[in-house]
Amino acid sequence: MRVLHAATELQPGPRKVCVAIGVFDGVHLGHQQVIRQTLSDARQHEGVPVVITFDRHPNSVVAPDRVPPMLYSLPQKLRAIASLGVAHTLLIHFDRVFSEQTGEHFIRGLARELGQIHSVCVGSEFTFGHKRSGNVALLKQLGAELHFTVHGLAAVSLDGEAVSSTRIRETVRQGDLNAASQMLGREYSIAGNVIHGDQVGRKLGFPTANLDTTGLVLPPNGVYAVHVNVAGREHRGALNLGVRPTLASPEPRRQCEVHLLDFADDIYGTEIEVTFAAKLRDEQKFPSFEALKSQITADVAAARERFA
Repeated sequence: MRVLHAATELQPGPRKVCVAIGVFDGVHLGHQQVIRQTLSDARQHEGVPVVITFDRHPNSVVAPDRVPPMLYSLPQKLRAIASLGVAHTLLIHFDRVFSEQTGEHFIRGLARELGQIHSVCVGSEFTFGHKRSGNVALLKQLGAELHFTVHGLAAVSLDGEAVSSTRIRETVRQGDLNAASQMLGREYSIAGNVIHGDQVGRKLGFPTANLDTTGLVLPPNGVYAVHVNVAGREHRGALNLGVRPTLASPEPRRQCEVHLLDFADDIYGTEIEVTFAAKLRDEQKFPSFEALKSQITADVAAARERFA
């Protein structure tokens, strides 16, 4: 998939452009419906399909005190979009200047820079532009003038409730990862870069990759059996998520550490993606360092057994 950073990079020539617009956090079933409609339009009318999304959540600029924890990191989101067969994604840098555009100004700019737009596909409740001045009604008004079709698709429902990023975040927080996976349309996972830790795992005989999960929603603390994708290759692992109460840190902070089974490569700075297979136990405080080491040994054995 080609990632564009300006609409003028597309250069579709005489072909019309079909666009899907959204934040698309999680690229869940509802988002997939929007994107697939755009792909279908492009096939039917021999157009060029383009997904338009943003490099951060808009609230990070317009309402910093109300930024939701994200389901996906940006690279993870782009991979999920690409997996749907999308050839072009326009990734807009969302900053203060961009946030001050009206919805109308944004769409007119796209129409001018992309060439002839054939269709615009969004969720029915999607809003955009300064002070949320853009919505499906505005798109239809501009579509009548600029000659493009508008699809405002209703939310996909699962178990009688609308699928949304907000609902998935709540299921993740509650630890219902099966429900999260159903709404995502793929196994729930998190992704981030491996960062340097304090080497406690190595001292215990179980070196870990410490995952940078800044800004991501996370499941409940505990130990999980996981699959880990490193540079396109799948590995098994045991992941600990929590504040490590046994170590009695003066400033405990939530950490995500994964021990990869039968793996010894240096992967600092590498992005890895972790898929949760099963929860092995809740977070616990142990009476001693040795008791903790003994439990980790049991956790790794339990992870191996889970995958056997």
